[in-house]
Amino acid sequence: MISISELSKTYGAGEASVAALSGVSLEIGDGEFVSIMGPSGSGKSTFLSLLGCLERPSSGQYLVDGRDTGALSDDELAFLRALKFGFVFQAYNLMPRYGTMRNVELPLIYAGVGRRERAGRAEDLLRRVGLGHRLRHKPTELSGGEQQRVAIARALVNDPAVILADEPTGNLDSKAGQDVMAIFRELNAEGRTIILVTHELKIARYAGRMLHFLDGRLVGEEVHP
Repeated sequence: MISISELSKTYGAGEASVAALSGVSLEIGDGEFVSIMGPSGSGKSTFLSLLGCLERPSSGQYLVDGRDTGALSDDELAFLRALKFGFVFQAYNLMPRYGTMRNVELPLIYAGVGRRERAGRAEDLLRRVGLGHRLRHKPTELSGGEQQRVAIARALVNDPAVILADEPTGNLDSKAGQDVMAIFRELNAEGRTIILVTHELKIARYAGRMLHFLDGRLVGEEVHP
């Protein structure tokens, strides 16, 4: 369960300060599929960064499973981030010099997991996202849709409960975007929480709940059966 109360984020100080997020309060239950919509500069990506503990808020409270993230040290926050969240970005963020297996294994390498176990996990996940025939290819040898599927496999390798996706279909054609969203739907059906930022209404509608941001504020939401 994610619980947020009056969450705000300001960059800079004095006259140069910019309020990227202002007084957002909401709860997101386990297993929800939530999309976040809004124009550029509305605060949706800042909100996702705060949810993933990539940044600290300027004020407000953020609880993850009842635990106050504001009371955590940087090391404790990093541990929570690695344990709880998987990240998928618009730009894929793959390492070009490594093959797909190595890219998926990277979080496990940092976590000190042994070679055999991490290779097994990486291969299983790549096969699951339809890339069993691309286990040794480098990112430059893959299409955009294939690269995003590698990024999804990497996000899943630590078995996170929550997937945070920032414009995951933004660089994809419609067919590849549909394929990626089908994977997110499947993950959600298994019980994972999906929180996805998008500017595309057709992508946002894959979620059961749509949040609308404007000028750093949560201004509305829609719930779909």
